Order: sequence, then C-alpha cells, then structure tokens
Amino acid sequence: MADLLQRRSVFSQAEEAAQFLRKGLEGALRSPKVAIVCGSGLGGLADTVHEKPRAEFEYTSIPHFPRPTVSGHAGKLVFGFLGEKIPVVLMVGRTHYYEGHSMERITLPIRVFKLLGVDMVILTNASGGLNPEYAVGDITVLNDHIFLAGLAGLHPLRGPNEEEFGIRFPPLSDAYDLELRRFVHEAWRKLNTQETRRRLHEGVYAFVSGPSYETRAECRMLRQLGADLVGMSTVPEIIVARHSGMRVLALSLVTNKAVLTPVPRGDDRLLQRSTRNDLNAILQEGKADHEEVLEAGRLAAVDMQKLVRQVIVDVFEPSERN
Repeated sequence: MADLLQRRSVFSQAEEAAQFLRKGLEGALRSPKVAIVCGSGLGGLADTVHEKPRAEFEYTSIPHFPRPTVSGHAGKLVFGFLGEKIPVVLMVGRTHYYEGHSMERITLPIRVFKLLGVDMVILTNASGGLNPEYAVGDITVLNDHIFLAGLAGLHPLRGPNEEEFGIRFPPLSDAYDLELRRFVHEAWRKLNTQETRRRLHEGVYAFVSGPSYETRAECRMLRQLGADLVGMSTVPEIIVARHSGMRVLALSLVTNKAVLTPVPRGDDRLLQRSTRNDLNAILQEGKADHEEVLEAGRLAAVDMQKLVRQVIVDVFEPSERN
C-alpha cells in the first residue's frame, strides 16, 4: 500500500503543477509542443521567444517544483512562441542531483511537460570535452550516453513504475532521435558561416553526479569507455522523457577541455628543482572553473540560440525550410 501511495504521489504532484500552470496560461500556450531545458550559461535561449504573448513562472510559485541553487540557473519557466505559431516552454535553470534533490525530484519538470502536452524535449548543457578533437566553444549533438550511476542503481525510474507515463522497462537504444539529429546538421549547414570557428560534432555524453569536477584518472577512464563529453545533468531528464514517450534532442556546449595526461609524479627528477609556484602551475593546467564554464556559455549563446530556433522551425514549419 505504501508503494502504491508513493507511485500515485509522483503523478499527482506533476498533475497539480500542470494544472497550476494551465490556469495562468491562455490559448495555445496551455499546450506547448516543445520544451527546452537551458543549461549553465545558456539561459539566453529564452530570448528566442517572442515578447507577446508570453508568460513566466518562477519555480518558487509552482507546486512541487525543485529550486536550483547554482549560479547561472535562474529558476523560471518561460512560455511563448517561436517562429510563426509554435508554442514552446523554456526551463531557464535546471536542478541537479548534487544539490541534494533526488533523481525523482530533478526530473519532475519533465513529467509536468508531458502532462502539458509536450511532444519534443530539447535539452542543452555545458560539458567538459574528453575527445581531444573537441575545442572549447564547439557544440555536440548527443547520440548516446554512459550512465554509470544508473547502472549502479541511482536511476530516475527506480521504484514502482509510473504507469501513467510509460512502461516498466523502456528501451534507450533509440533515446536520441535520429531524425532530429539530422535536422540539427541541416540547420547548422544553413546557419554556419566562414566567420565562426565553432564546430558541430556528434558524440557520447557521460553523466557524473558532481559537484566536484573529475580527476585526470576519471577523465581517462571515461574516455576509454567511449565518452566524448562529461557533465552533471541531462541524462536523468532524457531517461524520464523517453519513458514518457517524448522525442529527445540534446545539445552540449564544450566549455572546458578535460586533462587526460596523468598527474606528475612527486619523484620526477625533472621537477626536483622546481619552485612551489612552478609545481602549482603544472597542477593548474586545464583546471575546470565554474565561472569559466558560464563565460563560455555566454560567448556561444548566440550560435546555440540560432541553432535551436532553426531546428524547431524546420520540424514544425517545414515550409520555411526552403
């Protein structure tokens, strides 16, 4: 009986939040077709939405919604239109597992989007580049992921199945919609100019729980497992979105390059006469910094905004593709 009540409570919380939002929305905004989750430094994606009609909701006003505590994550839903007539909702600021929330809680917004009628979810994030060919500022279309936490039991679908949303054992081999990825590459060719050195890749994203950045040994391990990128978000949301039957597109902005070389040994003869400042400089090489992550996101925001908008228009207003 306790398990049954727990299962119902997840659906009821999502339904209560969805009903609250519907009361504050009018017309087509009550049933958005696309949900966009904005990652670190990428909140500027909200600027792609027309000014009128438009509605905003602070997370603190929405029943049961988790609140982000990290700098660069504003914490609001923005409803509006893209293109001529495409109703969308943007999640400006996400919550993370490392903030102390459960997997169930950080993915509740995805379930709310499903109840609002969303068909497609576009997730963006900031990530560390494990693939040596990736440069800071490049954009990667995710086509697979490595979820070690999930394999170890830390999974957003753990517990009684949410029958109202999906089946008990959802497959994830098709998690990253191939047609949507094709749209991204077409849109990139359409938008890209000789003026930018930013590149578009496809790759595999490794989820880590954070909040500490990865050690060099951990980066090498993830790279050897086949990961091109590493980050602290997105994968739990993707799993819940697919469990709910929504199409998924995920875009990752490379904001720092992971250091894959081993840590220098203290008995290295070449370092014996180095000063403390020299040794610190060696260890600081490639060190990840959250403020730098946000800055890289701001610099790439314009290109990311254009790409996301173009993909949505191409999918829902195909006549504009010519």
